[in-house]
Parts: sequence; C-alpha cells; structure tokens
Amino acid sequence: MDPIAQTLNEIKNAQQVLKETISFSFSNFRSEVLRVLEQQGFVAKVEKKGRGIKKTLEVHLKYQDKLPMISGFKKISKSSQRIFLPAKKIRGTKRGQGVVIISTSQGLMTALEAKKKKIGGEVICEVW
Repeated sequence: MDPIAQTLNEIKNAQQVLKETISFSFSNFRSEVLRVLEQQGFVAKVEKKGRGIKKTLEVHLKYQDKLPMISGFKKISKSSQRIFLPAKKIRGTKRGQGVVIISTSQGLMTALEAKKKKIGGEVICEVW
C-alpha cells in the first residue's frame, strides 16, 4: 500500500476510536503532508521525535465535539498512475469542506495556494 494512503487511513481509524496521538516512521514526504494537514486544521500538532534511524513523527489528533476532523480521504495520484495538473485546471474540493494536496516545484501545498501562485503539480490526495 502507498505510504501516504496508509498514513491517512491510520489517522482516520485512530480518530474513529478517539485516540489522542499516533506515531509514524519519519519520511520527508510524510512530514510535509502532515504539515499541510496541520495548517488546514485536520490534526492538532505534528512533532518530530528521535534521531537517525529511530526518527518518528508523532501526530496529535484533533476532534470537534468528539467527532473526528478527518471523515474521509481519496488518494488521487497513485504509483501506477500519476495525475499532474497545470495551474489553470486546478480545482478545490467538490463541497468546499476539505483540502486537495498538491506536490509542486515549491513543495507541498493546498490546491488553493497552488492556484494563487499559478503553479501546477502532481495531485496527491483529497482529505475531508
């Protein structure tokens, strides 16, 4: 399974049972995806822990009235089929409730940020 899809799935499952924190092995890409989710308010806080091989990411989950902030996600770009969009074709989420994460030449950002900066890129996932 794709590491980002697995990460999002584990966060969603942990929120279903009202866990406070969850840990993942460190990777720069995973760290950036979680940073975007933190900026958008889907997780409370992301912390780097440890050193070297034992480096981990600790994610503090966020709830609203005991309801999880992440109710679902859709992995758009997969290893078997990459989806790239130019800035003109970038759209937000269908309901406006979630966020689309795009990998651009200037790093990971939301679809709205990429559209404002007029940068295209690979569409990673949609989270709502």
